[in-house]
Amino acid sequence: MPKMKTHSGAKKRFKLTASGKVKARHGNTSHILEKKTAKRKRFLGTPVILTDHDAPRVKKLLGGGK
Repeated sequence: MPKMKTHSGAKKRFKLTASGKVKARHGNTSHILEKKTAKRKRFLGTPVILTDHDAPRVKKLLGGGK
């Protein structure tokens, strides 16, 4: 059997932490920023850990993480 390939879009958007959790960026950070408060933009700049519901799908795309 051939090896599974990593999904190119997923590897650019997600990272696995050492403990196996999936780290991602917030959305709504690239444009229409004038109307967003500074506090909101700061918060959106910090990474987020995906929920237990979404993480398995991303791990499958990344080809790693058990």
